[in-house]
Amino acid sequence: MIFRQLFDTESSTYTYLVGDEASHEALFIDPVNADVDLYIALLAEYGLVLKYSLDTHVHADHITGSGLLREKTNTLTGIGSHCNALPADLQLQHGDQLTLGSLVVKVISTPGHTSGSISYLINNSVFTGDALLINGCGRTDFQGGDAGTLYDSITQQLFELDEETLVYPAHDYKGRRVSCIGQEKAINPRLAGKTRDEFINIMENLNLPKPDMIDIAVPANRKLGIEALPHG
Repeated sequence: MIFRQLFDTESSTYTYLVGDEASHEALFIDPVNADVDLYIALLAEYGLVLKYSLDTHVHADHITGSGLLREKTNTLTGIGSHCNALPADLQLQHGDQLTLGSLVVKVISTPGHTSGSISYLINNSVFTGDALLINGCGRTDFQGGDAGTLYDSITQQLFELDEETLVYPAHDYKGRRVSCIGQEKAINPRLAGKTRDEFINIMENLNLPKPDMIDIAVPANRKLGIEALPHG
């Protein structure tokens, strides 16, 4: 498996390139529009053909690169079916599976940060978007977010994965690159040893400022970052 973890400094976003060495098929998870030229150069460097551009949710802090990648590479775009991002080719639901050569991409519904958030499980790695972060989790105070729902998503879906499963989030602000399910269960300060009610209380008292780009990013990302219609 070909794997690259890429970092957009302006939005502190991690984008992931996953490729199958035998078939040369590839996907991106949570691409950023400002970095699309870099992504295309990486595809050429590794001799890969982009099959999917996937988002974990409708982001509020950057513009997705999925629409531009579809224009430039004819990739299929995918996002959770409850995200209201109707131009996406694939409206993904819990239990869906995508294939990338011999690799299987399993879709896990993990709402709570937003109502449509999903995660992607590939081999022993789970790409959690903003649902589960390293030593944290995504906020729950906009886009249909709900703290109790996020607690259920993390504890009943993500924490049920093997404890050695690697956790790759969509963001980190302290230079951390990867965690694992066992570590997050043991020491995540918002979740480890916390009841559902305790978690809800923590999340309801974060008092975070409104994301700078939310009014621009959310409507743009519901259109895949561009004015576009689904392929058909």
